[in-house]
Amino acid sequence: MTSSDVLILPSLLACDFTRIAEEVERVEAAGADALHVDVMDGHFVPNLSIGPPVVSCVHKVAKVPLDVHLMIDEPVRYAKDYVKAGAHWLTFHAEAPEVLGDLPGAVAALRAAGAPQVGVSIKPGTAPEVLAPILADVDLVLVMSVEPGFGGQSFMPEVLGKLPALRALGFQGRLEMDGGLAAGTIPACAAMGCDMIVAGSAIFGSDDFAGTISRFRAMAQAALAGQPLP
Repeated sequence: MTSSDVLILPSLLACDFTRIAEEVERVEAAGADALHVDVMDGHFVPNLSIGPPVVSCVHKVAKVPLDVHLMIDEPVRYAKDYVKAGAHWLTFHAEAPEVLGDLPGAVAALRAAGAPQVGVSIKPGTAPEVLAPILADVDLVLVMSVEPGFGGQSFMPEVLGKLPALRALGFQGRLEMDGGLAAGTIPACAAMGCDMIVAGSAIFGSDDFAGTISRFRAMAQAALAGQPLP
């Protein structure tokens, strides 16, 4: 895996949780580069999902890295729990109450907790300039293309400009997008610089996981390189 690779990350929020181990095995066999795991606390977003015990169970059966997205009020408080559970990328929200006013401190705390890769996410209404103080210190920026908290929402094209804006601010790491990504929206994201594609319903709702992941990767790679779509 190199920095130029486009990564396709199925979002487990869209999988069948009664068969989660089987779903993990299926998307890995289909070519998933990593698994996106949404953690929601019912406070930062109006929904609840899973905690460290379930992430740990996923990690035990997964063969690819876990991309753990903390949509919670207190990402620093719980960072060690998710690192221990197996997070490879651990991403917190810049808008979380616990970290407001001290984003550098939050990044340092996640590093100290042992996170192999630290990411930061912003909601659709948050300007990328908010992240300027930490862009040299994070590995990943996740730009939400829907309001966080629920799967199956429609893509918000107005967020696309955040990707080149982040590059203009000097960010050199991974650019990830999450929310409403499918065949009709992935090329526009990649053309703006996105190299980590999170897709939930578009993958888990398809009849052909391998074909869908392969098509998404080819489309994203072509758009990122400025080439005609396959």
